[in-house]
Amino acid sequence: MPARPLIPASIRRYLPFLLWWPRVDRGTVRHDLVAGLTGAIVVLPQGVAFATIAGMPPEYGLYAGMVPAVIAALFGSSWHLVSGPTTAASIVLYSVLSVHAEPGSAAYVQMALLLTFMVGAIQLGLGLARLGALINFISHSVVIGFTAGAAILIATSQVRHFFGLAIERGASFAATWGALATRWAEINPHVLGVAFATLAIGVVVQRFAPRLPYMIAAMLGGGLCAALLKAIGGDAADITTVGALPSSLPPVSAPALSFSGLHELATAALAVSLLALTEAVSIARALAVRSGQQIDGNQEFIGQGLSNLLGSFFSSYVATGSFNRSGLNYAAGARTPLASIFASAFLVAIVLLVAPYAAYLPNAAMAGVLFLIAWGLIDFHHIRQILRSGRTESTILIATFLATLFLNLEMAILLGVILSIGFYLSRTARPQVVTRVPDPHHERRKFSGDPALPECPQLKIVRIDGSLFFGAVGHVHETLQAMHDQQPSQKHLAVVATGINFVDLSGAEFLAREARSRRDEGGDLWLIGVKPQVQEELDAGGYLEQIGSDHLFRSRGDAIAHIYERLDREVCRTCTRRIFRECGGKPAASAAGPAPSLQLVKAQS
Repeated sequence: MPARPLIPASIRRYLPFLLWWPRVDRGTVRHDLVAGLTGAIVVLPQGVAFATIAGMPPEYGLYAGMVPAVIAALFGSSWHLVSGPTTAASIVLYSVLSVHAEPGSAAYVQMALLLTFMVGAIQLGLGLARLGALINFISHSVVIGFTAGAAILIATSQVRHFFGLAIERGASFAATWGALATRWAEINPHVLGVAFATLAIGVVVQRFAPRLPYMIAAMLGGGLCAALLKAIGGDAADITTVGALPSSLPPVSAPALSFSGLHELATAALAVSLLALTEAVSIARALAVRSGQQIDGNQEFIGQGLSNLLGSFFSSYVATGSFNRSGLNYAAGARTPLASIFASAFLVAIVLLVAPYAAYLPNAAMAGVLFLIAWGLIDFHHIRQILRSGRTESTILIATFLATLFLNLEMAILLGVILSIGFYLSRTARPQVVTRVPDPHHERRKFSGDPALPECPQLKIVRIDGSLFFGAVGHVHETLQAMHDQQPSQKHLAVVATGINFVDLSGAEFLAREARSRRDEGGDLWLIGVKPQVQEELDAGGYLEQIGSDHLFRSRGDAIAHIYERLDREVCRTCTRRIFRECGGKPAASAAGPAPSLQLVKAQS
């Protein structure tokens, strides 16, 4: 008898690290250590920059990359998502709080920690409520377009460091590349040399020595190149570096909970929560496409919520999934979420021991590494596939890509989701209504959609391929009415309902109304192959009684035998088509001439 697990499944569902922990071995740990060290080095300058954008003291950007990253790694579902400070979250935080307090002040920091606590509580609540299915509305084309656009934005954010241009931090995509195009004469050749050297070293190591951590090698190579240029050119080289960072751990903090504060930030907390979740889950899905992993949206919500909730007690402002560091984490070879935990541990060690030496790391070298990451994130293979697949998916891809470049990330994802839902609703709101007739030339007289085959002059048989809901009723009614106008003598209507998976109130009312209308004309409505759940929906609203429970048939043969007895015998007496067995006699020749081909027979339902 197999041993029962020590921890029940109901508990393990909330401890996702138990699912990936068996994958950890000596090989994965080695890869995760390298990825963690690389991530810790990258987060150093980014954390300071993001904190500045958020209006927080610089060290808070580093604090946001410590505790939240560990909690999100343990309680999220993604193997590669790295949580921490991001550009989008920092900008949103600044726009929300700057109207309430002076950026950088003690009051501002207190409000930031309170907002972080509220954001975490909301995100955790959404996860526990099992609302993670919302990520299913982010289609594959949205993810690919968003990833490509965000990759270019990563490179765009580093243009000023790569070329040594005095471009304002946070400048838009258009403004940044416009400045490069119009001010190319101002490019600093020494900075550009360091950036290109870093880029070249990274490409060479990645190509010819794939086992080596090419990003760290590129950073070290860029640093040595900068030192050499400074030794040759002196102050004229003008190569800026990251600069010395404060050596301190995040102090324990307590969000200042008060009714007035909660009331003041409630709306902002909800908005920030949704935006941060959208960013984190989108990034997790983007990386999952590349790694082949399945993302649990509910668990990501829970992981992000716990990371912010607990992070607010360790001087962290709002953290979410970072595209820069998550992409770097994946590209650096991370195998499990241990890479994020190692990155946090290395970050603590760096802040305590190595932070002052960041003064020797050139910004140009960081820019070169991020250019490499950006290039690797663009999925050219899937982009080509989507562009070849058709207009709908191509439109979603291009719109999301352009919106990522010219709008903010959250709006880009929202636009992609809206387009995806819009195209989906457009398709589902126009279900196919196809004519079906028995093929008199087939031994079993199977139904066919061949328009050349004759129809019964009294009975119209159609198949509806799609659900009957409020958005589709209008289209189905118009189609059936057009068919009836062409053949008004076909007062009886048989609907093959095998393709109807769902009927809402509007759909049920439509079927009942159609039945009444047909009876008023001397005909009737019949349903064939109704699925059990659809029959239950009709019965629950009392619509089955209006249609008639004896008007539902499991098989086409039973339905036609029953309907035939209710047809007008005078019409049948002079009819020459004889398409049903019940008609007797020899079937009339179709306008098409010979019997339908094997290909048409295969198309029958």
